[in-house]
Amino acid sequence: MVSNLLYEKRFGPYFIDPLIAGIDENDKPFISSMDLIGATEISDNFGCVGTTENELYGICENLWSENMTNDEVFEATAQSMLSATDRDCLAGWGSVVYQITKDGITISELKARQD
Repeated sequence: MVSNLLYEKRFGPYFIDPLIAGIDENDKPFISSMDLIGATEISDNFGCVGTTENELYGICENLWSENMTNDEVFEATAQSMLSATDRDCLAGWGSVVYQITKDGITISELKARQD
């Protein structure tokens, strides 16, 4: 549905790169990222979107491993985001990490360099 909407409105007004995460019909994690016109990429482990997408993929591939704990996932995510925002002046001065578990949602705000 999101992919069709983005393609239909490819000339505006939606200029976003959505990342969709959830649980599929088999109770397994589902991660999908899309570009501006709705081209979909489905992943088994992580997805990267936004102005720092190219920087994020390299960093995430190095930091990701199977069977990581929640704390390890957060640390890898935080290091990836901060490293990518340091390399891209359009990315802003930080990011917000939403960690979704069966116990709830943890929201953490990351502050990057502001120079």
